[in-house]
Amino acid sequence: MLEIGKVYRQSRSVKDPKVLTVDGLPNFYHETAVPNAGTQFDVQRGIHVCRKIKGADGKERIPLIIITSSPFKAGSEDNPWSDKYDPDHGYIRYYGDNKFSGKKPEDAPGNKALLDLMKVYQSPDKAVRATEAVPLLYFERVTVDGRPKGNLRFHGFGVAENAHLVTQYTIVDKKTGEKEFFSNYQFDFVVFSLKKDCENFDFIKWITARYDEKLSAEQTNQYAPHSWRDWINFGSDGLSQVRRNIAGNGIVKPAAQVPAVGSADYKLLQKIYEYYPTSTLKHKFEFLAMEVTRKVIEENGASCTPGWITQQSSDHGIDYVLRLNVGMDDLSGIRIVILGQAKCTDPSKPTNGRDIARTVARLKRGWIGAYVTTSFFSESVQKEVHEDDYPLMMINGKKVAQIVQKELFEKKMTLSDYLDSLEKVGVRENRAPEDILDL
Repeated sequence: MLEIGKVYRQSRSVKDPKVLTVDGLPNFYHETAVPNAGTQFDVQRGIHVCRKIKGADGKERIPLIIITSSPFKAGSEDNPWSDKYDPDHGYIRYYGDNKFSGKKPEDAPGNKALLDLMKVYQSPDKAVRATEAVPLLYFERVTVDGRPKGNLRFHGFGVAENAHLVTQYTIVDKKTGEKEFFSNYQFDFVVFSLKKDCENFDFIKWITARYDEKLSAEQTNQYAPHSWRDWINFGSDGLSQVRRNIAGNGIVKPAAQVPAVGSADYKLLQKIYEYYPTSTLKHKFEFLAMEVTRKVIEENGASCTPGWITQQSSDHGIDYVLRLNVGMDDLSGIRIVILGQAKCTDPSKPTNGRDIARTVARLKRGWIGAYVTTSFFSESVQKEVHEDDYPLMMINGKKVAQIVQKELFEKKMTLSDYLDSLEKVGVRENRAPEDILDL
């Protein structure tokens, strides 16, 4: 059984499949020992297309294609670009095997095999997928105990979703930095889920079947992981159902949500927190929170219409209201209500999850929430937001400090003058959030 994330030892000196471990790692040759393959899987090429066999249906098939990447070469003269492995989101970006100018990238053997298969992977015909599709197995070469070679991390299996023609280069003269440009293909691979298979990939069972000449390609699918069979049934339209996606992914550690202790941003964040020393004054943090929310939205290329700060006695868990504008046309443009919550909290302590729940509870269909804090969001709070698909912007202390630092630099203002200026232009109103749509 292969497990996603586990490293396997592929040693040139120990290829005996009966040996379970080599150098303290599971033996790759043991885990991939397929008796009827007629060979061991010596993975040396980036795109390893295994030899074809003829099945019981009289058709030739490729049992599997093994994809490997060598990140320790990334940024070097041999490989100044880098592949991207993100199996927890079910995605891999991979550069093909053409490395020469003057050569057609589609003629490189690995590229050719994958491009031919793109027609199969994207076919709307279930029969074509069932009989002609070839599984891609993803590995990444990693360094273990200072040893950069012979260690393969398994990243799952799947199919190619897209192929893009790109321009790359290699350095031909290290002294001058002279570059030679060439065309290549960049592939987007899908990593299939193994949750219905207890997160185990039964390489020997399925690949042995795919090498069995007494079986047709379609018959071998009964030994495949559940997600492969689901994909055959649904095709490209069902990729979202079979793509690997780990619950709780995208969790940001507390240390990454506040500036490093002693840094300029940390000192600034501490000053912001101390600027609002009492519970009464902490309500004034709402003016800064609304401005920070607006800046975050505009940083991402959207426009934002300022609204108002809610009256303290009637906010019901909402401190301010903004409007997100997507497009400016009266017909095609979209206006979205943003309800904001502001919490000026000790940067060393997590923000309160109950306050987030109050904000989310006020959201109507199509609205977005924003929660701004001078501290950080705990892992449990982040998991709840992600797993329940709350439309909530979580803006932490680090982001607050970064935005304020930039504002102070650009406006040549002191912190106190800047915070005071926000109160002068901001307004408190007792209005329904929907009123922002008419401004």
